[in-house]
Amino acid sequence: MSGSVRDGSLNTAALCTVREILGRRHGSFATPGLDLTALPYYDQNADRGPGPDAVCTARGVVSAADALIISTPSYNGAMSGVLKNALDWLSRPWGASALTGKPVAVLTASTGRTGGADAQPELLRVLERAGAFPVAHPKVAITAGEEMISAAGTFLRPSVVAALDGLVDATLTTLSRQPALSQAG
Repeated sequence: MSGSVRDGSLNTAALCTVREILGRRHGSFATPGLDLTALPYYDQNADRGPGPDAVCTARGVVSAADALIISTPSYNGAMSGVLKNALDWLSRPWGASALTGKPVAVLTASTGRTGGADAQPELLRVLERAGAFPVAHPKVAITAGEEMISAAGTFLRPSVVAALDGLVDATLTTLSRQPALSQAG
């Protein structure tokens, strides 16, 4: 799930690189993305019954997933608004949300010198509050510019690819330690 919706997004490129890593290792992995722009602003009045179609679709995709990898830029020291909105929808209904018990790995990417790392604590706090299970891994905060992205939309810099490879390893290790979760999706 990319917290950035702009064309040429570093966060989307990071997730494309993760997909490429998974494809090289295990061609059978399905790695759907979510269009966060399709989700309306969270409104508890609209969240009665099944809710809006786009929300039902997003909840279904997340519920069916074995794990999530979320990448976000830092907007004023926090995750993007579009990502927070998606997490608000996905975190309901309380106690039975699509995020409950879901392993989630996080990373950030930004052209700034910290790679958006200041958004990670808030993102992790929201995920934990929503009942998700954060994947333990070294912090991944990518500092790069668009020139570091291939024509295919993936990162070229070996250090970035290695960091994302480590994130994939940590996520797969978490899944292997939770057999019930790895068979759910």
